[in-house]
Amino acid sequence: MSRFAFIGFAALTLPLSAQVQQPVPPVEFNRDVRPILSDNCFTCHGQDEAARKGGLRLDDRTVALTGGKSGLPAIVPGKPDESELLLRIMAPHDSEELMPTAESNKAPLTPPQVATLRQWIA
Repeated sequence: MSRFAFIGFAALTLPLSAQVQQPVPPVEFNRDVRPILSDNCFTCHGQDEAARKGGLRLDDRTVALTGGKSGLPAIVPGKPDESELLLRIMAPHDSEELMPTAESNKAPLTPPQVATLRQWIA
């Protein structure tokens, strides 16, 4: 390879490698997670006892870690694939397990929202 070809190749690939190496900022609960839960989950799984479904509170860490009526923990720290929260928001769209439910009139979570929750639980 000639010296000029190598310099040209390096000039083209350096910007690509610089983009790939940028670190992803860590997920922060208040900045990244709370808004997702607040907008999509707290209506049915928040502090309002009269509106609460399944005995699950996602705004209370202790209850979220132990679970509601199902007895399954909504969040298993470090284990997103064992966390009922993630399993429910990723359920098939025609499934009764999908959260938020159709009756809540909320759209399913977007892939970036799911990825944020997965990263936070992990």
